[in-house]
Amino acid sequence: MMISKCQRPFHYIKPFFFLLIPMLMTACDTTPDADDETFTGEQGEVRIMTLNPGHFHAALVQKDMIHQVDPTVYIFAPQGPDLDLHMERIMGFNNREENPTNWQTEIYTGPDYLERMLNDRPGNVMVTAGNNRQKTEYIKQAVDNGIYVLSDKPMAIDQEGWQLLVDAFESAEENEVLLYDIMTERYEVTSAIQRRLAQNSDLFGELIEGSSDQPAIEKESVHYLFKTVAGSTLRRPPWYFDVEQQGEGIVDVTTHLVDLSMWGSFPDQAIDYRTDIEMLGAERWPTQVTREQFENITGEPDFPDYLQNQLIDGVLPLYCNGRMEYLLHGHHTSIAVEWGYQAPPGGDDTHFSVFRGTNSNLVIRQGEEQNFQSILYIEPSGSSKDALTPAFEEAVADLEQDYPGITYHETDTGWQLDIPDEFYLGHEAHFGKVAEAYFGYLVDGELPHWEVPNMITKYYITTQARELALD
Repeated sequence: MMISKCQRPFHYIKPFFFLLIPMLMTACDTTPDADDETFTGEQGEVRIMTLNPGHFHAALVQKDMIHQVDPTVYIFAPQGPDLDLHMERIMGFNNREENPTNWQTEIYTGPDYLERMLNDRPGNVMVTAGNNRQKTEYIKQAVDNGIYVLSDKPMAIDQEGWQLLVDAFESAEENEVLLYDIMTERYEVTSAIQRRLAQNSDLFGELIEGSSDQPAIEKESVHYLFKTVAGSTLRRPPWYFDVEQQGEGIVDVTTHLVDLSMWGSFPDQAIDYRTDIEMLGAERWPTQVTREQFENITGEPDFPDYLQNQLIDGVLPLYCNGRMEYLLHGHHTSIAVEWGYQAPPGGDDTHFSVFRGTNSNLVIRQGEEQNFQSILYIEPSGSSKDALTPAFEEAVADLEQDYPGITYHETDTGWQLDIPDEFYLGHEAHFGKVAEAYFGYLVDGELPHWEVPNMITKYYITTQARELALD
């Protein structure tokens, strides 16, 4: 059912000038209840409500138009720089020369923005990406009120938040709405192929048990605070540097890596944190951020008051780095993330991932040697290269059906897959893929059976790692 004009108690945001012009609200209520909500895949049936967008990921959900999504998006947020930056990004998508979008935005600003969204409900799906200290409560309130939720990671940043998230999943089930987080890295092509080959017993064998020195699953990523997104310098909000609001690094980017460890090695299987996970240890350490670096990233001339008591000799020790080790179904798993200020000239983010098998190791490298593009290598371990050649060639022929043009060449340690550029969609495009998948689940009326238990387990791992690192 479409929303009538009289249900829109918003302010219209004027393109380019970002002037908020109040509109009159008339008393009417034709918004459907959650119980009456039916998704069929028809054009425009998903109506997005974006709540307090403080992270650029909120905008990336709208990088491209999606058939199922109504072009009018409703924003509920406090007025301020976070909202301004979000709208700059949306208008950038609308005004770009190639494949411009056509989003219309209606905004409500005010300190009661959460309550207004819950009461007015001009949409049926809440998108949230921003201050992580508030996010879990936003999620819980939304599902309690029968609103579907598509959330950026992380959905919880500490043990208390994890317990509230567990309650939110229970509430979502009771209210028959779907709660889902945005796991973009599943759509990265080398991660997808690594997952597929890990199920090939002739080529990969079985996942080894591993050890602390040689984990069965090992994932590491390096990122930078000062970077470019969608062609512009990424302006991060000041609160991003407060671990009480953003969360520490060990509970943030690690969410993707923990997700890939389960999704890639035990696909379509529900993993129970109570029986299938054993935490072994964790550590965290800071990246030192100077006042000048803080200004370059945020545009603010000095650290805000809430960061002053964290400074040491005028420098902020930002705890954005972390490492954790745990057993996943008895297999040693190691996850690590590091953040620097800025990549060296010609540099970029890097990623390393390996699944170690009894026949071969499946290794993703994304460093300078790979020109910072993720490349997948198959490296014999328990079997010789000659013995594995038939299984490898058969696997490549199978991949070619879904990845036309894929080839390979030999290396000193095995083989390198050469994947056509068209399958490297890019991080920003992955958000649309996640959104389309989620909207498809709305039509199905349910998530895959393993998704909810694995989301609960994933955030159990990250928040438990934080507790271990603090000890």
